[in-house]
Amino acid sequence: MQCYIEKESLNVIKAGKIFNSKSMNKKLVKYGLVHALGEAAYIVLVALFMRYANRYFGQGPNILGIAAFLMIFVLSAAVSGALILGKPILLYLDNKKKEAIELFGITLGWIFIFLLIFLLLLIF
Repeated sequence: MQCYIEKESLNVIKAGKIFNSKSMNKKLVKYGLVHALGEAAYIVLVALFMRYANRYFGQGPNILGIAAFLMIFVLSAAVSGALILGKPILLYLDNKKKEAIELFGITLGWIFIFLLIFLLLLIF
């Protein structure tokens, strides 16, 4: 039992070093940026489609329009999940847990930066 506790405490110590800035790999930062750019581009495309959809499909509420919106919502969740979680899950399954967590955090960080840029563009 003593050995088990020591292993667990070592894992906790190692987990605290996951987000150490010195351990950030440039390749992971690049992957995170590319994934976040892909997500931002996809979001902009869906927003453009939704903005101008009434020109092509009419403005009245229709059961097919509601169903199409829900399908776009589900498709967007799948595409976003693949862009943000796809590579980190593959890394995790390859037993590269540290890199998987770093890539996920880096991607979310880039998305947050893009969100701030979008909000600044709305304000100014």
